[in-house]
Amino acid sequence: MPAPAFDRESVPAPIATHDLMGHTAAEQTLLKAATGGRLHHAWLIGGPPGIGKATLAYRFARFLLSGGAEPQDDGLFGAPPPPTSLYVSPENPIARRVAAGAHGDLLTIQRTWDEKRKRFKRDLPVEEVRRIAPFLRLTAAEGGWRIVVVDGADQMNPSGQNAILKILEEPPPRALILLVADNPGALLPTIRSRTRTLMLEPLPTTTVRSLVNRMMPDLEMGDAAALTTLSDGSIGRGLDLAAAGGLDLYRVLLGVLDTLPRLDLAAAHALADQVARAGQDTVWETTTDLLLWWLARFNRALARDQAAAEIVEGEAALMERLSFAARRDRALDRWMEVWDNVNRLFAKAEGANLDRKQVMLSALRTIEAAAS
Repeated sequence: MPAPAFDRESVPAPIATHDLMGHTAAEQTLLKAATGGRLHHAWLIGGPPGIGKATLAYRFARFLLSGGAEPQDDGLFGAPPPPTSLYVSPENPIARRVAAGAHGDLLTIQRTWDEKRKRFKRDLPVEEVRRIAPFLRLTAAEGGWRIVVVDGADQMNPSGQNAILKILEEPPPRALILLVADNPGALLPTIRSRTRTLMLEPLPTTTVRSLVNRMMPDLEMGDAAALTTLSDGSIGRGLDLAAAGGLDLYRVLLGVLDTLPRLDLAAAHALADQVARAGQDTVWETTTDLLLWWLARFNRALARDQAAAEIVEGEAALMERLSFAARRDRALDRWMEVWDNVNRLFAKAEGANLDRKQVMLSALRTIEAAAS
């Protein structure tokens, strides 16, 4: 039975998300820095996609803009207790303006939306980055901090990185720059050396499962468990998969792989036709991502000589069958090469605009050759 459709746009953007789960230690690091009186002017928040990095950045921005780090005057019953988290109520007027993108002391820099492909573009334009310097030169509208959140900082081109480097070298007072990056290593070493790095870990499985249940209450128990595993510690990935029908695509993909060591050509062609249709960019991207993810998972299980948990029915038997043949033939290196070759093939297809059906068939044939 197909999993129920999920509307990704029903989930608030990070700037309007007030709850944060699974990153208590990182939050306490920022809280201690903010209330300790020696807050670094630039932070690099890194970690896998979809785990809450931007949500944490905006949570920190709301806290500072609402005066959470400022000394509090004694009230009728003495000084209020110090804050224990970065939480600011959604009902707070400042929090409302931040969520609406209407706070004069907060600038958001992010990739532009591709209306045709219904996703953010890959690169962060230098024109966006160049908005930062004049913004920070202005006097704070409300007398406090001026904060810039750069979401997708690792997608800046060299011109954009050089533009932000100049700002980091001579930061104005009471200014804070929060760089959010899936891959901090893609940034210039000189940028990394001028920021304080805060790396976030993938979310615990229990946290992802809780979020899946909360956001998709109509999902059957087995589907929720499967989607949690496919999320791989990233609720963002899980929501994207749900919106793209990823669980059903994974079942179709596993159905084709289950015919190994000799592929059912009719099933392989049917899958290739399905993912290569014009206007089906999301289906293509989701399927190629899942295939690479499955290959990586199989390689890990093979290297550790451990059975991988079954996500969909029949998967454990498929992996055991392929693992037995690989161990018998001492083919671990060959399977690692398969992942590398398929990854390169998909990357080349993206850059060279190759025929997607033939690319998918080539990927499946590469896997068949290893299994045979």
